[in-house]
Amino acid sequence: MREIDAKIITQKIKEAFIEANLTLSDNLVSCIKDSVKSENFILAKNILQKLDENIKLAQKLNIPVCQDTGMAVLFVNIGQDVHIINGFLKDAVNQGVREAYIDGDLRLSIVKDPLRRENTNDNTPAIIHTNIIPGDKIEIICVPKGFGSENASRIKMFEPSANEEDIIDFIVETVKLAGGNPCPPVIVGVGIGGDFEYSAVLAKLALTREIGESNPDGFYKKIEENALEKINKTNVGPQGFGGKTTAFAVNIETFPTHIAGLPVAVNICCHVYRHKKVVI
Repeated sequence: MREIDAKIITQKIKEAFIEANLTLSDNLVSCIKDSVKSENFILAKNILQKLDENIKLAQKLNIPVCQDTGMAVLFVNIGQDVHIINGFLKDAVNQGVREAYIDGDLRLSIVKDPLRRENTNDNTPAIIHTNIIPGDKIEIICVPKGFGSENASRIKMFEPSANEEDIIDFIVETVKLAGGNPCPPVIVGVGIGGDFEYSAVLAKLALTREIGESNPDGFYKKIEENALEKINKTNVGPQGFGGKTTAFAVNIETFPTHIAGLPVAVNICCHVYRHKKVVI
C-alpha cells in the first residue's frame, strides 16, 4: 500500500489548472497554423491568424488564452493500492481548484445555486469523476471547460436500429446548430452507449484525447473521419463567419449499452482545447 498525502494532490491540481489555462498543446497550435495556410476564404484565414496571435500574446503576457477559464472537471483514476492520508480526495481536489483560480487570477465562474446565481468566489465545487484502477498511482486529468461550447452540447436516445450514418448526421447537425457560439474551430467529443447520463460522461472524456489521436477501433475511427469531413463542409468556419475550417477533430468514446437503446451525446469544445494530465 502506497500512501499519498492529500496536500500533494492539491498542489498538483493547482499547477495543472493554471498551466492548462495559460498554455495550449503544440498539436493544437500546429492545427491553427496549418489551417491558416490551407484556408481559402480570406475572412476565415484572417480570423485563424488572429487566433494564433492571441495564443502568442497570452504566452508572452502570461495570461489565460480565453477569458472563460471554465468550470473545473476532473477525471481521477485511483490505483487500488493507494491510501490517501491527511485529508479526503474531494477536499484535496477542491482546494487545488480553489488555489488555482484565486492564486492564478483565473476567472471565477461558478454559482452556488443554478437559479439563485450567487457566485462561490473560488470556482468550486469541481465536478469529479472517479475510477479505481490497478496500481499504486493516481492519474488525474484536469479539464477547465468553458460554457460557450458546453452550451452547444446535445444528447439523443436513438432507436437501436440506428446506424453510423444516423449518428454522423446528428453530430454534424449539432455543430451546424451551434454555429459560431462555441468559438470554432471546435473539437467534438462524442459518447456512444452506456445509458442517458453515461453517454454524456463519455463525450466529455473524449475531449481529453490529444488532437490526432484516433479511436483505436478502425470502425469508429472511420466514423470520426467521416463526421469531421462533413462538419468541415458545413461552411460554419472559424468563429462562424464561413470557411472550411469548422472543426479540428471528432473524438468518439464508446461503452456497452442496453438492447433497447442507443444513447449518443455530443460535447463540443472551442478552439481553446484545454486539459492537463498529472500522475502522482
